[in-house]
Amino acid sequence: MKSLLVLRVVAVGHAVAVCLQPVLAGVYLNGSSGAMRLHEPIGLGVAFLCLAQLLIATIYWRSGGRGFAVIATLALLLAEGLQIGMGYSRQLVLHIPLGIAIVAIACAFAVWTCRPGATVRRTEKQAVAA
Repeated sequence: MKSLLVLRVVAVGHAVAVCLQPVLAGVYLNGSSGAMRLHEPIGLGVAFLCLAQLLIATIYWRSGGRGFAVIATLALLLAEGLQIGMGYSRQLVLHIPLGIAIVAIACAFAVWTCRPGATVRRTEKQAVAA
């Protein structure tokens, strides 16, 4: 399935970009104001990358892949939208733990796409029920 290959590439890229965010925040807290100027556009880019991932996950699912990919990516997209709002409103009490959860989910999803279980196609009975 070519859509799974594309999903893998996008999910790994998304996870790398997501993991860059706390590094930039840490560099900012260490005294570099330039890191915060990068934190915002990369955060917005992460959300757009997740939107592309949602589109690819939907294509993967509709071509016989697992629906889990769509559900996990949609949850990530909603969390990232909330994360952006919390960042702009300086609600660090929510922004920081939500960011940790986003990193964990994005990395776990990227690992899942590279595992053999992601290549299992739905059976005909499962496809009819869906």
